Amino acid sequence: MRIALLVSEFNGEVTSRMLDVALERAAALGLDVSRTCRVPGTYDMPVVADALLARDDVDGVVALGAVVRGGTKHDEVIAHAAASALAGVAVRRGKPVSFGVSGPGTMRQAHARIRPVAERAVEAVRAVSAQLGEMG
Repeated sequence: MRIALLVSEFNGEVTSRMLDVALERAAALGLDVSRTCRVPGTYDMPVVADALLARDDVDGVVALGAVVRGGTKHDEVIAHAAASALAGVAVRRGKPVSFGVSGPGTMRQAHARIRPVAERAVEAVRAVSAQLGEMG
């Protein structure tokens, strides 16, 4: 399986480590990372995910980001909008997009979730792809 990793630059201290974990997990699972793309923030992921899934060399996208709680509800709006739009891209393209986005939460929580969120995102894109393959 050929996957693309889509990484938010916002909260880069967390997301750069998520990228390292995702690359490690993909290698352990025998997945080919055909592309790695960076976007400014989690909100910007859907349009790039859609373009990646239009490519013949991408079978699925792993979206990695960290949404950190601020003084308003903006973090919740961003996380919800990105999750909804990425799900729509996956359905429209018929290819999996996993939501490896930590948060909303504190920066401390984001750091604590780096490994589990990134690993599960890679595992999820693989599992959904396998399920789609079984369906024909």
